[in-house]
Amino acid sequence: MSSWKCQNCGYMFESEAPPNECPSCKEKCEFVDNTCYTPDCDAGGTGGIDPRIK
Repeated sequence: MSSWKCQNCGYMFESEAPPNECPSCKEKCEFVDNTCYTPDCDAGGTGGIDPRIK
């Protein structure tokens, strides 16, 4: 499962695909996949979320 971050309000959640609207701000937003895909990404124990994605 991927981790997604709303570009509007910053809300993060896990889902197979991003929804049409953000569960938090209820807006139609762009979502960034912030899942760690490389071992060095999760070196700090972030739980699979890439801390480099703001």
